[in-house]
Amino acid sequence: MDQNEVDRAQDSRERLRSAIRQTAPGTSLRHALDMIIAGHMGALICIGDTDAVLAAGDDGFKLDISFTANRLFELSKMDGAIVIDKGLTQILRANYHLNPDPSLPTSETGMRHRTAARMSLLTKAIVISVSERRQVVNVFVDGKGHQLRTVTQIMASVNQLLVSLQSTRTQLDRSLLRLTTLELDNYATLSDITETIYLFEVLATVAEQLDRLILELGSEGKTIEMQRDEFVGDASENYTLLVRDYAADSSRENVARIRIPSRASLAAQKVAFEEEQARYRAALAAQNEAAEDEAAVPAETAAEGEGSFEADEAAVVTEDIEELGIAQPSDLADDAAADATTEAPEGASEVLAEPVFSLDYSIWGIEYTDGTVVEFDSRIH
Repeated sequence: MDQNEVDRAQDSRERLRSAIRQTAPGTSLRHALDMIIAGHMGALICIGDTDAVLAAGDDGFKLDISFTANRLFELSKMDGAIVIDKGLTQILRANYHLNPDPSLPTSETGMRHRTAARMSLLTKAIVISVSERRQVVNVFVDGKGHQLRTVTQIMASVNQLLVSLQSTRTQLDRSLLRLTTLELDNYATLSDITETIYLFEVLATVAEQLDRLILELGSEGKTIEMQRDEFVGDASENYTLLVRDYAADSSRENVARIRIPSRASLAAQKVAFEEEQARYRAALAAQNEAAEDEAAVPAETAAEGEGSFEADEAAVVTEDIEELGIAQPSDLADDAAADATTEAPEGASEVLAEPVFSLDYSIWGIEYTDGTVVEFDSRIH
């Protein structure tokens, strides 16, 4: 991977973080998206890079009005896209017809999602797609989608990470105390040192994953952030001091170079991450196709048990029965009401977590002056 690719990947990550921050709970944009979901509507919203976005479409209504959550909700009742400036201050267009290049690659299946993915590849805009049928929100940056989760869904992961963070910090404190005792007796070994370093890296990895969830929580994540800071504390500074104690070159610059896994381990982790990304894209495409196939099932087939009545269809059936003068048993009425509110199978609404690359620092490469490299697994004591 050359420097240009590294810079592009870094820019893409920063823009995705910015998009998640703008759509986090507590923001006006998230309030509008929640209203759109509650109203059982869909939407296609383009934010930023307005010149390129407008050049990729036509028609629509020119508005140039100030942005509010209520206005965005009302404008989403139309089928076309809504174009908003980068600072989320002005709504520029509504019901805008987008025509991205159809040759741009995408694994999405729905019309809104395909258009959103291609527009994010064609421009530098943040493109948000709200699925009317599945009632989910996807944010697209550079063709990659990120599905927004509710606070309840995020908190389930947060609680697990907090438990892991607390446990790791407890083990780390014990390991540091033990290492200090061994150093006083001049009995510290390589295994003792790498065990402590490994716990430092585990703590840093868990804290990094928790930071991503705090970003998604927005204003709801302040308490979690306080807990995270309490557990992590001054671990980073203590880690730096530990490495400087045992490094031949104890400068801070050398410490930054030391805190990397072995080259072989790093290459293997990158390959595994690429495979995980491929599985994620395939599972996401399969989920979208399954949702579309389920929506395409005729209403009469759904009545036989393979799907569910829509509320208006159930109402029509009830009116027809009443007009014929046929008494409807109470148990049938209950069944009809239950069918009218039956949701899609659990698998259709399952939220797929996009894989995130996190370095595993457990395997270290010890390089000698003659070029010999010996790998050391800090998890084996």
